[in-house]
Amino acid sequence: MSGSHSIGKMVEEEQRRKIPLVPENLLKKRKAYQALKATQAKQALLQRKEQRKGKEIRFKRLEWFTRCLAAKRDKVRLTRLEVKPHGLEVPDEHSLAFVVRIQRINGVTLMVQRTIARLRLQKIFSGVFFKVTPKTMKTLRVVEPYVTWGFPNLKSVRELILKRGQAKVKNKIIPLTYNTVIEEHLGKFGVVCLEDFIHEIAFPGKNFQAISRFLCPFHLSVACHATKNRVGFLKEVGSPGYPGERINQLIRQLN
Repeated sequence: MSGSHSIGKMVEEEQRRKIPLVPENLLKKRKAYQALKATQAKQALLQRKEQRKGKEIRFKRLEWFTRCLAAKRDKVRLTRLEVKPHGLEVPDEHSLAFVVRIQRINGVTLMVQRTIARLRLQKIFSGVFFKVTPKTMKTLRVVEPYVTWGFPNLKSVRELILKRGQAKVKNKIIPLTYNTVIEEHLGKFGVVCLEDFIHEIAFPGKNFQAISRFLCPFHLSVACHATKNRVGFLKEVGSPGYPGERINQLIRQLN
């Protein structure tokens, strides 16, 4: 009796599990609707790809036009400098300049790129010390639209070197905190400690080129809002070129 009872339960469960039949015309409508939705999704995907491709093409054209315009502007400016150089007179009491790159160099001429590389200003908002003479003024004039520079005082030089001074020794960048490292590499120039190093930088002599090359370019601190509001940040930094004694204020702002 118990076996027949269990068989009856199984038959009832199978009857319950049976899938209800769907009319054939309704199945055709469902398939047609699914095919229509798949086609619409494919068309929308292709349309989005075409729009993205069009934006990329327009952006590339705009970037190419900007680069051509920058190269043409640099070519005209450099030609005018050669025809009619308007050099800035260097004061007798100043010969040390601090040069900070504040502009990107997308699309500039090869001469500007080489001058930027010679000044070791490959990164934006990096700075170096530079000995200014009537002969080297042309170098600053070549990169004038992309850098700001001025004559720092002894206090600015000391603060920069003490806080951000680094040297490259055996392919390793180390901070200038040990006098032994300075004496080992610059002892032949009479520089045996950090104070001697600061004095040689602040008051350039005949060995300034070798001593300044031992010092890595300064990577200055940039405000957090510089990437979001670049125009406003550049207003705070100032325009490219020669700001005069205001370079000391800029050094304290970015140090």
